[in-house]
Amino acid sequence: MQQPKLLIGDDWSQDHHTLCFMNPQTGGVIATFDVQQSLTGFAQICSQREKLGFHPRDCWVGIETSYNLIVDYYLDHHYPVFVIAPSIAKSSQNRFGNSGAYTDQSAAHLLADILRTDRKRLTPWRPHSPLVMQMLAKMRLARTLTQEITCWTNRLHALLQRANPVPLGLFSELTVQINLHFLIRYPTYHLATKLTLDELQTFCREHGYTHPDRVFDLFAHLQRQVPPPNSSVSLAYADQIQFMSRTLLPLIHQRHQVLHKLGSLFRQHPDYLIFNSLPQTGKLLGPGLLAKFGDDRERFPTPASVQSLAGTCPVTQRSGKRTTIRFRRACDKEFRWISTQLALLSLRKSAWAIAYHNQLLQRGMGGSHAIRCLANRWLAIIWKIWQTWQPYDESYHMKQRYQRHQPRH
Repeated sequence: MQQPKLLIGDDWSQDHHTLCFMNPQTGGVIATFDVQQSLTGFAQICSQREKLGFHPRDCWVGIETSYNLIVDYYLDHHYPVFVIAPSIAKSSQNRFGNSGAYTDQSAAHLLADILRTDRKRLTPWRPHSPLVMQMLAKMRLARTLTQEITCWTNRLHALLQRANPVPLGLFSELTVQINLHFLIRYPTYHLATKLTLDELQTFCREHGYTHPDRVFDLFAHLQRQVPPPNSSVSLAYADQIQFMSRTLLPLIHQRHQVLHKLGSLFRQHPDYLIFNSLPQTGKLLGPGLLAKFGDDRERFPTPASVQSLAGTCPVTQRSGKRTTIRFRRACDKEFRWISTQLALLSLRKSAWAIAYHNQLLQRGMGGSHAIRCLANRWLAIIWKIWQTWQPYDESYHMKQRYQRHQPRH
């Protein structure tokens, strides 16, 4: 990329932006002005740039976010955009003074100056492909729906334990559709226990229950002896049980649709075979990992760059004879969740992952720490197969581990 002729610092907020135009050679401020978060405001930026006679490709933009409409505007108009981490901007606030005071204008000035002094270690922002962006959006929606379903399920479970414990454990899970329909029709202890076998068989047929031979077991479950709740309590909470069950039904249906669409997008991506070859990724983790790695293989030149972003590797600080290793807090927490979930699930199937995890526990490492270390190993492996365009092969990886652990002669 050629050297810039103009540096632009953009201090953004929800409704306006403060811009600082800077000379990249001298660091002198050419102009500082505010624009609104609107098409007219964005056009003012181009108008000010045109007055100086520069092409957008010669104007580098520094901003602290990639999730703002103006970033899309910059990229669509061919401005090179550099996303500067807020932690970098915060640690650099004292370069113009020690008082700690700052304004929107000084913040924009600082961002432009960071571009001027640190541009060799900054990389231009490259947006994901439309396919990966859709996958990211669907993955986040699926996670949001899962969290909402978990919250409502926990509330419903707690309420049933108090007001109507009989349906608990009736079907495979509390959140299966037939179980929720059962709670809507029979929300009280009295209605659930007075149900006859014929009525239960009719209910199961109406809702397409696929195991008619188990209806007798379901009936026996309803007739089992449990401590009966107070009749007034059971009646008082009947409406809440119905409301929660009706709330869960569309959430579960929507999550199913989102995961189906996510899987369809996943299969369309050229890297599908790579990420689908990983063990126990399921409907969410495989697409989630692909979306987090993205399309641009230059974005992560080393495994450490992925591991740092995902927060699976610790932060090491050395000063003289003192070394401190601490938990990495500045990271993509969504990426860390996906990575640690992969590590947890791989313990069901991957022999080397089980052995490595056991070694960490035997050394006295805590459970969550051991899972992060395993996730760190997985990310290094995924980075390698992603860079080489090769699907994951458990037997090949086991062979490589065996060879590395052989004594050297």
